Amino acid sequence: MAGKTDGKRIDRLNACIRKCVEKFRPPENISVSQWADRYRRLSPENSAEAGKWRTERTPYLKEIMDAFKDPKVHRIVVVSSSQVGKTEAELNMLAYAIDQDPGGIMFIMPTVDVAKDFSKRRLAPMIRDTKRLRKKIADAKSRDGDNTVLKKTYPGGMLTLVGSNAPAPLAGTPARYIFGDERDRWARDAGGEGDPWKLAEARTITFYNYKMVEVSTPTIEGDSPIVDSFHTGTEEYWCVECPHCHEYVFIEFEHILYEHTAKKTNHKTSYSVEKAEFACPECGCISPESVMRRQPHKWVAKNPGARKNGVRSFWINAFSSPWLGWKTIVLRYLEAKKDPEMLKTVYNTLFGKTWNGERFTDETDGEMMERREEYDAELPEGVLCLTCGVDTQDNRLEYEIVGHGFEKENWGIQRGVIPGKPSDGDVWERLDGIIDRTYRFREGKGLKVSCTFVDSGGHYTQEVYEQCAKRLGKRVFAIKGKDGEDRPYTDLPRKTRIIKEDRVIGEVWYYLIGVDAGKEKIMYMFGDRDEQKWHIPSNPGKGYDASFFNGLLSEQMVFRNNKWKWEKIPGHNRNEALDCRNYANAAFDALKPNLHALYRRLAENADGKGNKKKVFKKQGKRKDIGYGEDW
Repeated sequence: MAGKTDGKRIDRLNACIRKCVEKFRPPENISVSQWADRYRRLSPENSAEAGKWRTERTPYLKEIMDAFKDPKVHRIVVVSSSQVGKTEAELNMLAYAIDQDPGGIMFIMPTVDVAKDFSKRRLAPMIRDTKRLRKKIADAKSRDGDNTVLKKTYPGGMLTLVGSNAPAPLAGTPARYIFGDERDRWARDAGGEGDPWKLAEARTITFYNYKMVEVSTPTIEGDSPIVDSFHTGTEEYWCVECPHCHEYVFIEFEHILYEHTAKKTNHKTSYSVEKAEFACPECGCISPESVMRRQPHKWVAKNPGARKNGVRSFWINAFSSPWLGWKTIVLRYLEAKKDPEMLKTVYNTLFGKTWNGERFTDETDGEMMERREEYDAELPEGVLCLTCGVDTQDNRLEYEIVGHGFEKENWGIQRGVIPGKPSDGDVWERLDGIIDRTYRFREGKGLKVSCTFVDSGGHYTQEVYEQCAKRLGKRVFAIKGKDGEDRPYTDLPRKTRIIKEDRVIGEVWYYLIGVDAGKEKIMYMFGDRDEQKWHIPSNPGKGYDASFFNGLLSEQMVFRNNKWKWEKIPGHNRNEALDCRNYANAAFDALKPNLHALYRRLAENADGKGNKKKVFKKQGKRKDIGYGEDW
């Protein structure tokens, strides 16, 4: 009995000794990529190729990771598209520091909520599945102050995860290692304390061997902190050798030649990409993707002298990703090219490029006038829904009625001016005549305006509120325009009070609209030469003269005071046409009508038999279609 007890004690003692030896084992003389190949395990929750890490699968990450061990490199900057493994490279460097060269680590995410999600979804599985880390970092416990979701202790240091908008941890936590993830999406000011990256950098000043790793997909041209940081470093691009001229080239979307077909099904266009090949910008020779994948690759530095300052910077995009084929990238571009918001995402996350916020068309007003067309009726075929945008001025209302169809196709229907102050009831009665009437197709059927957005800015806010409240049954809503790149185009309606002669006389529903997003959509649509989705009538009396295009194309985005803003272009003095179109489009965006139901209702025979013949008259009566609650 005593022998068994002694044996158990010896086993426990040996286990304790092994644990101590493992915990205090001297660091191995290996690089980050070698450590990852030897010890790192990819978790099934976050990888389609779970299991042992293989640097050879993503060879472009080797140089980035190994720069982390270089004693002469203190800052690493990575500008990257999505789906190239940049986050896993960060985690490998983080894990290497904990296991081989421990010290205080600060991992900064855009917000605290994002940091918590990252800890649970990415960090915790890595610790669980990587034995070397599992032995050193205890599970997060709610009552353990040293190991929580945002704090992880290990022999020799502590990992702290923070949000860029939290000034206290940024300003008060010393750290030898700083990791900054998705840098372009950080707060620009941490609670009034200044630039979060500068605050974090100040935490490293007591460490001669500090490391700072800054990683992000780029965002807006001229307003991308990660791109600014990139240009302070070696400016290295992942280049491939052309098999014809043997020059090393960084593959970009502009170098891809592709063939595709477009097919319309149920009023929606689908694309198929048959071919995507590389056209070398140096020699012009064409090579298929399969050949380019097998060609030698290497990092080529445009500013190698920055290495002596301890800063290495890298740029890579999805054309080097082993998980994305070139045809897939081209397909996503084709699917997004008609929507500037979607296209911006493709540029940032696949092309790995900043988005240029400039005006999308360089055609003159006269050239745009030449692209007008003659309508054979008030409503051309294809129009399914009408909305109206109204801009208020001190002495008039300006309006435009816009028709909308499938796949963001739209038609200018009527624009005009109603003279008079917005405080005059007569002005609004004349607007009623515009939005209450039925606009006809050639065959006789008609549509009414389904929703009207009226600008409530300026000197007549309360008068606009009062008049819109009276017309709620006609879906006439006041709107307030808000600038800002990240503001959504339309949001849920909200209520505000109507004040007259210093007393509250009622309430009104109104919408906040992101005018910057709306203007971007307009400029992009009118600048698209590949497939014209806009239609403007040349018919006399419709109001679409030279002043319309002069006003519609009156603004462009410029970068001033560290932000993008819309400003008037010299020679374009009035922008009411742009505002009216913006409000009409916003009304359609907020309305979100069922276009397929509207199409079926317009297409069916007036006798109710459901025939798809365009017979619009029955016994001298005409059927008018508008957006209704049951559609």
